[in-house]
Amino acid sequence: MAIVGLFQEYGEYMFRIFLSAILGFLIGLDREFKNKPAGVKTYMYVTVACTLLTILSIVGVEKYGEINHLVRMDPLRLAAQIVSGLGFLGAGVILKDGFQIRGLTSAAMILFSGGVGIGIGVGFYEVVIFAIIVAWLLAKFGEKLERRMEKRIKQQQENKTP
Repeated sequence: MAIVGLFQEYGEYMFRIFLSAILGFLIGLDREFKNKPAGVKTYMYVTVACTLLTILSIVGVEKYGEINHLVRMDPLRLAAQIVSGLGFLGAGVILKDGFQIRGLTSAAMILFSGGVGIGIGVGFYEVVIFAIIVAWLLAKFGEKLERRMEKRIKQQQENKTP
């Protein structure tokens, strides 16, 4: 009976964390298939951590914000700190080798997955899922466009060489 009560009281938060884990897993799976530095576990942990911290921030303000009427609490102040931490993580996957820079997309994906986690934590399910779908579709379109452009450049170079 205690488990049923737990789900009744915290079910919405548990759903948010579960959905966040699934979405982070899917984002990481895409990166894992491409053999990128950050993979399934990294993105799943980032989304779940951001969701959890956002939930804790919001619930903390709801629970403790009225203790003293002179103190005002901002529930999304912690989200700003999450973004700073995501920047730190993202910087860790960016590598420079001469004039070549690698890991920028992975860093951007870490920031994106953090945004997914924060959005799910706030309860914006539809907006987050829409953002993931749009970003994924445009990324796939961008990959095809890049391949076409690379192929065209390669053909132009072959035509110029004797």
